[in-house]
Amino acid sequence: MKRRAFLHGLCVLPLGTMVKDIKILQEWVDGTPATVRQPVLFIGHGSPMNAIESNPYTMALREIGARILERNRPIAAMVVSAHWLTRGTLVQKSAAPEIIYDFGGFPDELYKVQYPVAGNPNIATDTASLIAGAMPTEDWGLDHGAWAVLKHLFPKADIPSFQMSIDWGKPMLHHYELAGMLSALRERGVLIIGSGNIVHNLGVSIPMLGSGNRKPFDWAVEFDAWVANALQNGDYRKLTSYESAGKMGLLSVPSPDHYIPLLYTLGLARPGESARTFYESVEYGGISMRSFIVDS
Repeated sequence: MKRRAFLHGLCVLPLGTMVKDIKILQEWVDGTPATVRQPVLFIGHGSPMNAIESNPYTMALREIGARILERNRPIAAMVVSAHWLTRGTLVQKSAAPEIIYDFGGFPDELYKVQYPVAGNPNIATDTASLIAGAMPTEDWGLDHGAWAVLKHLFPKADIPSFQMSIDWGKPMLHHYELAGMLSALRERGVLIIGSGNIVHNLGVSIPMLGSGNRKPFDWAVEFDAWVANALQNGDYRKLTSYESAGKMGLLSVPSPDHYIPLLYTLGLARPGESARTFYESVEYGGISMRSFIVDS
């Protein structure tokens, strides 16, 4: 990538004022080796039980992870998870991030899962320097939106990993545009993963999970297809307004926590790239497992 063109493009972005320090960014871009641009992923992570199960979904994660490693091994992975909501933007910088079991009521086996991956404090700190007001921290680790996904993508736990939080309460467009501030990470070998669910209505899904009924509701299927159509057409900005889909959007996204990671993935898409789904299903009434990769 041409550094001058990158920085010029950054300055004209709507969130250009959110860059903490253009000089810091210039030094970081100049001082780190260029690599082949990393893709971006969105993973529908669903139930924590996927961490210990082998099924078509987990097999799809393993296949896409192996493909990424074969094509262009990342130097690190950064996850924007639906399960780390904060005021302000925080970046986890621990050298050995703690595995967080942020759920309850599951079999004991799930609480014994380990994912002994290293962090990357230097890259995490550099990431925080790209965004005005962002702060590095050691007060978090890897929640199940991160480790339960990484466990299948990179089962050897050999890709240093860290998380960036979601600044809760900000409008949808904020997250989509903020993602553009992170483009330099892709050019420097960092794989960025949004981890949530396009459709995530636990209120209707928990009873169906308890009974084992996997049948989806029509509105969930329709909203998942509405998003898929926007992905196919490259109409990513449209997805910052899920309410525009009407009732099916409001039912599918009763709270935006699991939807927001989608916007980070799409906000990192560059001209000439497309979003390609590698796994899709809507199950247990109102949970979409659609997962896709953005690359050229």
